[in-house]
Amino acid sequence: MSERPNEPDGAREEATARASSLEIRDEALGELSAQMVALVADYFARLPSLPVFPDTTAERLTEKFGRELPLEGASVERIVEDCRAIIDGSRHNGHPRFFGYVASPSTPVGAFADLLASALNPNVTSWRSAPAATEIEKTTLRWLSTLIGYGEPSGGLLTSGGSMANLNALLIAHRSRAQGEVDRRGLWSTSQPATVYASEQVHMSIPKAADILGLGRDQLRLVKSDARFRLDVRDLREMVEADSARGLVPFCVVGNAGTVNTGAVDPLAEIARVAQEHDLWFHVDGAYGAPGALDERKRALFDGIERADSVALDPHKWLYAPVDCGCLLFRDPASARKAFLPTEADYIRVHEETDDESFAFWDYGVELSRRFRALKVWMMLSYYGARRVRAAVSENNDVTAYFAERIAAAEDFELLAPVELSICCFRFVPPGVREKLKGAGEQERAQLGDELDRLNARIMHHIQRGGRAYLSNVTLRGSYGLRACIVNFRTTRADMDQTLEIVRDAARASQ
Repeated sequence: MSERPNEPDGAREEATARASSLEIRDEALGELSAQMVALVADYFARLPSLPVFPDTTAERLTEKFGRELPLEGASVERIVEDCRAIIDGSRHNGHPRFFGYVASPSTPVGAFADLLASALNPNVTSWRSAPAATEIEKTTLRWLSTLIGYGEPSGGLLTSGGSMANLNALLIAHRSRAQGEVDRRGLWSTSQPATVYASEQVHMSIPKAADILGLGRDQLRLVKSDARFRLDVRDLREMVEADSARGLVPFCVVGNAGTVNTGAVDPLAEIARVAQEHDLWFHVDGAYGAPGALDERKRALFDGIERADSVALDPHKWLYAPVDCGCLLFRDPASARKAFLPTEADYIRVHEETDDESFAFWDYGVELSRRFRALKVWMMLSYYGARRVRAAVSENNDVTAYFAERIAAAEDFELLAPVELSICCFRFVPPGVREKLKGAGEQERAQLGDELDRLNARIMHHIQRGGRAYLSNVTLRGSYGLRACIVNFRTTRADMDQTLEIVRDAARASQ
């Protein structure tokens, strides 16, 4: 028999605990917890002194980690040893001289929040499945909206990142303007192709979303950008009017609040006027740049964001939250629900009667299973407060401006784009080449430009694998350049000075 009526309660509970092969006794759990917390604390302490990129190869990592499936468990010591090897084999996005792509470091608060979120492991599909997590996500959405100047959103949700936020936004935008039963009969039931408009500097997730949604990449109209790499509103207006005259169906325009290449912010207020005139859904992709609005000196760049129908932003890009944590905010919940008509399935049938307790995130996004993403943002803002987060974002902008000033004053560097937020695009130009460019003809300039492109490509690779700093690349107006994105609360002006010397060292090694 399964029950043991003559055993004391404590003995029966111990026997029940032993019944699971995965249960860990309190003493062992305490040891594992202490070791792992100490490991993470030590990592945060050592992070600035670690190489940004590991001195390793794919072959060595495969030899270390590509082992056979273990049949027996390892000791805590072995697990910790493996974790140290993982740290040693990682690129450290939290290093103060990591400037590649848009990857901010995790604050310790965010890391510990993720530990609690994983321990609770709720599936944040609805209030019923995760009451506290649902309320925290709603609060976090409201806080994020306030931080970037979007006002009080009527709805939104956290996503895996900007790509999923933009995909959701374009789906909602299309369904809000589509005629007929597109959700049931498909795009073939519509009479003419629907068109989306965005700057040529748009993030790759927008054409990808047009592809995934079946609209087609050709239906994404790329509007030219101006001298500051911002969307040209006159060109936008002309394209929309021309497409309408051809019988196409313009339905959405995407404005950038901080492009991934240069950090440019499109003229959002002017785009909003065009959207209103032509009844277009106005989506703002602020995955990287929207948190830049926390810097009061940059607020004017974001004028018009409050008129957007939807806004994407990623707390894991410039609010120092651990991956994954993107966000989509939108004004009209009815439009979102129109895009995600309920599926007939017993397991998602809602029995609660009040509006709050019958709330479900699946009504507003693609995902069903969802992590407790909000906790890390909620806990970080609760711990630091908005003022300290704002100060960190403002300092990133200041450090970037300082870097650009140093580049502009140097004889061996050249800025490739204006600096609006915390991205600086530049290239190394040997003084001798600079002099040749001044008096060169068109053919010679093209040849010198090709040589500069190859040199800067070698410089970038040398820096990335060298471990002292990490830059990414960019191509602007046909010129290959180096790109530094400063979204790290640890980065100082001294790091930027050191980076210039690292680039010079790499140039000497690459010529």
